[in-house]
Amino acid sequence: QVQLVESGGGLVQAGGSLRLSCKTSGDIRTINTMGWYRQTPEKQRELVALISTGGMIKYGDSVKGRFAISMDNAKFAVYLEMNNLKPEDTDVYVCNAMTWGMRNYWGQGTQVTVSS
Repeated sequence: QVQLVESGGGLVQAGGSLRLSCKTSGDIRTINTMGWYRQTPEKQRELVALISTGGMIKYGDSVKGRFAISMDNAKFAVYLEMNNLKPEDTDVYVCNAMTWGMRNYWGQGTQVTVSS
């Protein structure tokens, strides 16, 4: 099993930047892909960014050109550089890890609030 812990969220003014971090523990050698999702209180999820251990990257349309995802393959940590933040970016950001066996694990989430 894999455990994920996010950090780096907070309150920022529109146009500002934040860097989110996701640290892993447990059976991290099984991880193939990690990513970030926006999550509502009802657990509805929207893809923000994904990155595989092989370097394949995918971004959600709303963040293309503004956010950048990266991974430390040795530590199985993933980061999200968030630039030019907009009030619409306000949400809970949840870290995800998918294993080679197609099992998904989720963190607790970190709150990002962007004021206008």
